[in-house]
Amino acid sequence: MRIVKLTEDTKKDILNNLLKRSPDNFGEYEAIVKDIVEDIHVNKDAALFKYTEKFDKAKINASNIKVTKEEIEDAYTRVDKELVEVIRKAINNIKTYHEKQKQFSWFDSEDKGIMLGQKVTPLEKVGVYVPGGKAVYPSSVLMNVIPAKVAGVREIIMTTPCNAEGKVYDMTLVAANEAGVDTILKAGGAQAIAALAYGTESVPKVDKIVGPGNIFVALAKRMVFGHVSIDSVAGPSEVMVLADETANPRYVAADLLSQAEHDEMASSILVTTSIELANKVSDEVEEFIKVLSRKEIIRKSVDNYGYILVAENMQDAIDTVNEIASEHLEIVTANPFDIMTKIKNAGAIFLGEYSSEPLGDYFAGPNHVLPTNGTAKFFSPLSVDDFIKKSSIIYYSKEALEPVSKDIIAFAESEKLTAHANSIRVRFE
Repeated sequence: MRIVKLTEDTKKDILNNLLKRSPDNFGEYEAIVKDIVEDIHVNKDAALFKYTEKFDKAKINASNIKVTKEEIEDAYTRVDKELVEVIRKAINNIKTYHEKQKQFSWFDSEDKGIMLGQKVTPLEKVGVYVPGGKAVYPSSVLMNVIPAKVAGVREIIMTTPCNAEGKVYDMTLVAANEAGVDTILKAGGAQAIAALAYGTESVPKVDKIVGPGNIFVALAKRMVFGHVSIDSVAGPSEVMVLADETANPRYVAADLLSQAEHDEMASSILVTTSIELANKVSDEVEEFIKVLSRKEIIRKSVDNYGYILVAENMQDAIDTVNEIASEHLEIVTANPFDIMTKIKNAGAIFLGEYSSEPLGDYFAGPNHVLPTNGTAKFFSPLSVDDFIKKSSIIYYSKEALEPVSKDIIAFAESEKLTAHANSIRVRFE
């Protein structure tokens, strides 16, 4: 990996390079996605089945788009029983963590006849998109579905691409069934997002769409936002390791590559105060790449978006971490808990040398759907909050309203909204 001395100029160059990975910078695909989305909006099932045959080579129609109970049961016969048990353990951890996030309605009242409050209501229907291209991601099924279940969403519809024979990955089906998905549909790409957003004869219209996908999926989600809610327009994955001289270079190198294998555009960055660690990590990275199965993807990711940044001191390193605002941040220092208190911007923070990023991806419980491309400065991980909506509750008796009526009338008239003022005035004529 390239080793770079950290300066204001190098930091700015790196930030500019990383931002090139944003879906906002892929305008050449927008026209294609726009045509697909509009076609689905107008022609519904006919367009959806047309694009499924074009892109996935599968002849899907209204009679076979829905995964059947028999297909799910058949998938279980091909998935190792021990792996099913691992999925169930992960579900328990994820559910336990997210149950702590639940919000409840509340009401406050005063003796003079005022009641104010907030009513919390789960979303009715949520669409979960699950990729089916370069890799199988049953973990993403769990992370997107379980918070929705905990929130109390009534109906969860999952869409995922099928192969040319109309089959969906066995692991995806098992994970979806274990997590409690209500309906699984064989549809992928921008066409699946549009179908969930607008509804077709076979695909129910949902209130919100969540889940990762390629650039076409990301752009489609951005286009349908407003017709439905979305979780985010996510960019490629990224990991940052903040380490000092006490870190194990072999562990650090392994953790950097755990994200690089996702995508040629994934980013892996080490920020350290130790040039000795920097050199050792670089050597370990090269050795690992030789033996890892996705070496071609890893090599492109590391060459284009991989960095080892050497800082003058820990404060400079922390400032850089906060500026880049990585999706995943590992802190591998002598006192990671102290450093953690100084971190403002990161999607998920992993503390110590035995809390590597895959622990969060699969098993610990916190959500692995995280803000990317610097958006951790203002976005949060997917949570139960993403699957609820809040309504304000206001009640005033006549006795409570009368003393403040003149204040409200004055405020309304200051904005020249006389009908607003009149709405209050008529009650005390």
